[in-house]
Amino acid sequence: MSESRFGRPDDVAVQEFWDGLRRTTQARIGLGRAGDALPTRDVLEIRAAHAAARDAVHTPLDVAALAAEAAALGLGDPIHVRSLAGDRSEYLRRPDLGRLPGAVTPCAPARPEPVPATRARTIWSGADTAAGASVPHSGADVGFVLADGLSPRALADHGVPMLAALAAAMGERYTLAPPVIATQARVALGDHIGAALGVTTVLVLIGERPGLSVADSLGIYLTHRPRPGRTDAERNCISNIHPPEGLTYARAAQIATGLLDGARRLGRSGVELKDTSPAAPAVAAAVTSAPLILDAHSRPPDRARQVHPPLALDLANPD
Repeated sequence: MSESRFGRPDDVAVQEFWDGLRRTTQARIGLGRAGDALPTRDVLEIRAAHAAARDAVHTPLDVAALAAEAAALGLGDPIHVRSLAGDRSEYLRRPDLGRLPGAVTPCAPARPEPVPATRARTIWSGADTAAGASVPHSGADVGFVLADGLSPRALADHGVPMLAALAAAMGERYTLAPPVIATQARVALGDHIGAALGVTTVLVLIGERPGLSVADSLGIYLTHRPRPGRTDAERNCISNIHPPEGLTYARAAQIATGLLDGARRLGRSGVELKDTSPAAPAVAAAVTSAPLILDAHSRPPDRARQVHPPLALDLANPD
């Protein structure tokens, strides 16, 4: 007698029910049971997924290879910024250090990344740092930060294709700064980099925390007028980018461009700027034609500061 997923060979209808739902999600649903435990197949699959997630967290980013791929896009020579976290262990234990810049290294794509003789502990001061060890001021409209985050694998798999899609979507209307590669990085490190670049808006492409379903999911965090001290409430996030199962590069670039347009019109980003475009998969077939609708809600009445009126943006009619 063969073992079914539920340990009940005759319960074909139940298994077919769950198989139908599994085609719509990568979540682990309807696992069934064998006695008081999960079936052996599911236990092994979970252990394999857990191992893949751990590998995604701890596998170091190949900065030289990523820099070479990014440079081929023609956006300028990438710069490598390290956070104050000295290694992966400290990065995981001290999230605060991952949000602060520690050192800057000009990328040389054709050569292996030099290993610093001593650990960099000096707070990086951006444009005021000595020549050769600073992020150059660009004054561009948009800056891109390729951050390893909690999944360097996600950045290695999807970072450059996503950057290419963003550049294609934004490059005709906005000036773009050379990309910056950030390692041992948290999202807020992009505020320091964006301020040093002198860009109006910074987009941080970062590896998301791996789960037991996806280990290489990429996220994009958009911050308008970045500067140290910005809060998470002042950012917009596009997550779950990992085609073909997750969000596609083209769709993510469309959402990011819509948010960028909205942020520039509103003069701010974050919780007041909304992406109200239809959710996938309903929009998948109409992604090239459906207008992206953004709206923003007014702040609560506050006599002590200026109150912004409610706004609704229709990108099909930007004027």
